Amino acid sequence: MTTPSTTARKTKSATVNRMLRRDKGATLAEIGKATAWKPHSCRAFLTGIRKTGATLAKAARPDGSIAYHVTSEAR
Repeated sequence: MTTPSTTARKTKSATVNRMLRRDKGATLAEIGKATAWKPHSCRAFLTGIRKTGATLAKAARPDGSIAYHVTSEAR
């Protein structure tokens, strides 16, 4: 039997949060593909992350896309 603390959440928000905490981060296209969100919804989610007090870094990838990565968590 699994307990809630050992079961990974399978919500879209949880998916995006995991993606943003990867070493390589996530692009808006990757977030949109994983969640079926439109670009404006992806950007709104990133704004919500910032409003929690977390710090997001932007980095250009070799293909020219911009990846977002959580560098510090909210307090």
